[in-house]
Amino acid sequence: MALNISAAVLMLVIVVVMIRRSGLKMSHAIICSLLGFYLASSSIAPSIQQVTSNLAGMLNGLKL
Repeated sequence: MALNISAAVLMLVIVVVMIRRSGLKMSHAIICSLLGFYLASSSIAPSIQQVTSNLAGMLNGLKL
């Protein structure tokens, strides 16, 4: 669960930076957020969660 919260915070920070620096419009950010909510309630949500968990595990296993 901590991974989901930190991923959400990271995505929020990226969106805020893109709004301020890259000219992302607020309407675009809202549409992207709504798409995320719809994807979360769709049948593809478990697949997205599995890919995200696998990617986080892979990044966690990297030795720098």
